[in-house]
Amino acid sequence: MKYSKQWWNKECSQTLNKYRMSRSLRDWKSFKKLVKTTKRTFFDINVQEIANKSQGSWKLMSWVNKLPVIEAIKYDNQLCLTFNSLWNALYSTFNIMFYWHINIEILDEIGNKLKALWIPFFKKEFKCAMQLQQLINVRSR
Repeated sequence: MKYSKQWWNKECSQTLNKYRMSRSLRDWKSFKKLVKTTKRTFFDINVQEIANKSQGSWKLMSWVNKLPVIEAIKYDNQLCLTFNSLWNALYSTFNIMFYWHINIEILDEIGNKLKALWIPFFKKEFKCAMQLQQLINVRSR
């Protein structure tokens, strides 16, 4: 017989049915204890099997949460794994240009175009935006 949960077995079904018939606290506790033991045994066996295989531990990756998007960002060949390293990478890439002096005469060759202003952002604004994005990611899972 196929069950919706991989760890569920015939004994779990029988114990649950026994509780449903009696509605006693003792039978409920027996059912909960059996479920806990059955789950632990199932997962211990699966983890052991995967750990014993070469490169089997990668199969466990589907059991953990997805890594946040910010961990994929690299700056100066270093992963940005902390908020501060991510902030430094983004600040160094974007806001640092705010203070650069440029020769604007080269723009005369382009002709008249509308100017676009770069509005600098601050660490507190960035931190709030990252926290909001993390909340959105958690809720979308």
